[in-house]
Amino acid sequence: MTFLAAAIQMAAKSDKSDNLVRAERLIRLAAARGANLVALPEMFNWRGKRSEESAAAESLEGESLALMARLARELQIHLVAGSITEQAPGNSRNYNTSVLFAPNGSRAAVYRKIHLFDVDLPGRVTVKESDAKAPGTEVVSAATSLGHVGLSICYDLRFPELFRRLTWAGAQIVTLPSAFTFPTGEAHWEALIRARAIENQVYMIAPAQFGPNVHGFSDYGNSMIVDPWGRVLARAADQEGVVVAPIDLEYQERVRREIPALQHARLRETPR
Repeated sequence: MTFLAAAIQMAAKSDKSDNLVRAERLIRLAAARGANLVALPEMFNWRGKRSEESAAAESLEGESLALMARLARELQIHLVAGSITEQAPGNSRNYNTSVLFAPNGSRAAVYRKIHLFDVDLPGRVTVKESDAKAPGTEVVSAATSLGHVGLSICYDLRFPELFRRLTWAGAQIVTLPSAFTFPTGEAHWEALIRARAIENQVYMIAPAQFGPNVHGFSDYGNSMIVDPWGRVLARAADQEGVVVAPIDLEYQERVRREIPALQHARLRETPR
């Protein structure tokens, strides 16, 4: 099977309504270009001050995901709603949550980010995601009519065991909505995405935020789609937009057959 996938690049701000208008426009553009699987970046619907985050959080039935469900249904696409800040009733912290919608508008998978980004680089950038977010606990993937899709978010990229577990679960395609900082993105973004693609022989779809953000630093952008051989099939320029590339599952089967590393893996479980 061969189909087109799209990674959307955005520079989301604190005006949720405007973000949603732009996200819808870009989703429609991706669908018009023939994409059957479309993915938005991390926090596509709102990025603002930490003190305002709880007020901007939504449930899975909130306006942002309701719009995504409607667009998936109308455009008959599989849609990865990047991630949103999801309300966690009874918890002082929220979740960073990615949702995969099926073409009928139903939720095919819900993933809550497991690895939270806490870093302090004096004079450069300080981020402590765990101040406001609670970590998820479940590895999530879903069988779809396009193939098996695994879900991850941003900082997860640095934890190869997650991607191997997604592969053992059957993932052929892994989505990675992100907002990588510029210093870490410039150093490691492409290298890590290609590594995860190569070692698991999967397609990586990595939509990202770009440019200066409300937190006082810049996001790296460079949204990309990488094939199981590690080739970068598409890369976004430094602007808001859409990149599209073919997903060829027969080619993936050939890669896995010609280099059967997954069959030769012997350390499938973490020692207790």
